[in-house]
Amino acid sequence: MRKFFHLRRNSQGAATVEFALLGPIMITMMMGVLQFGIAMWNYNSLRGIASDVARYAVINYQSNNKLTNSQLRDYTEAVATQAPYGMALENLTITVTTANTQRVSGATELTLTVNYNVPTLLSVAGVGTIPMSFSRPIFLLP
Repeated sequence: MRKFFHLRRNSQGAATVEFALLGPIMITMMMGVLQFGIAMWNYNSLRGIASDVARYAVINYQSNNKLTNSQLRDYTEAVATQAPYGMALENLTITVTTANTQRVSGATELTLTVNYNVPTLLSVAGVGTIPMSFSRPIFLLP
C-alpha cells in the first residue's frame, strides 16, 4: 500500500490525461464554430445569388428580352456554381415560379427559391448536411 502513496504527489502525465478528457470536446466545439461560419457564408451566398439573378432578370426584361422561368433557373445555376460563390451543384435546388397572385398591377411577379444543403465538418459527431433556403420575389415591370 505504501507504494501507491507517492502517486498522489506525482503530477507527471496530468496534462496528458486532462487533454485526453477535454481535448475532443474542445476540438468539436471549435469545429462547430467553424461549421457555423461556413453556414453563414453559404446563407449570404444564397442572398447574393438571388440578388444577382433578380438584377439580371430586371435588366433583361427592361431590354425587351423576356426570359422564361427555366432560363432564369439555368442562369441561377450558372451563377451559383461559378466564382465567387462556387456552390456544389449536387447540393443545390433552384425553383423559379410565377406568383399565383400578382401583387403589383402591370408587373410580373416571380418567386426565386434557392435551396442548398451545406456540407458538414461534423459528420463524426453525427451531424448531417444543413439545409438552407432563401426565397425572394422578383418584380418585372415593362
